[in-house]
Amino acid sequence: MQEAIVGSWAQESHLSAETLGSLRDLNHRFLDLAAAGSCDWARPRGAKLSPGLAGQVALLSAAQRAAAAACPYALFDLRFQDDGHWGRRLRHAGEWRVADESVVDDTASFVRLALFYAWHVASGAGLKAQLLLGMNDATATAFRGITVNHLPALVVTEAVHLSARWGDCTVFWNALTAAASRTEPAALRRVQLHGLQLAAAARLPRP
Repeated sequence: MQEAIVGSWAQESHLSAETLGSLRDLNHRFLDLAAAGSCDWARPRGAKLSPGLAGQVALLSAAQRAAAAACPYALFDLRFQDDGHWGRRLRHAGEWRVADESVVDDTASFVRLALFYAWHVASGAGLKAQLLLGMNDATATAFRGITVNHLPALVVTEAVHLSARWGDCTVFWNALTAAASRTEPAALRRVQLHGLQLAAAARLPRP
């Protein structure tokens, strides 16, 4: 079933160069946050990505982080698979009154861009939100129910949920940083494609 899901994603016709290019830029920004120590890599359930892995990202050069970032999916996460969380947040988006304009740190700036990107891809048809962000259908529908003016009020509260996607999968992150550090395009491409299998596995029904 994993292969079938990956195959269907590979045939998705709505993934434009602009959409993938913007995602690459966001991935690069996220890796830069990790390298600068601006992201604590906390995951939604409170676990931490190994400090050793975060350190590996910090050892990559800017060019190596840019190469690692060229994945057809997000390397970051904002609880996009948590339908309950986003259902509550977006259902009452117009009622939140969080003054976030004074928050100008790098993490908040990144989350502002990431939320706009999520809203943009969720507003389109097809599998974009699922493939690129790991977003479930219910969450994508909830994002389609708000306007862009609702996004700024979400930045401060959602910034605490910023995490590395598959942060507990040390095999993936070890392989990604190792291939990027050795500047081996073929090996890096193989690791990046492996991420599609992780994304597909996350969508399989749980036993």
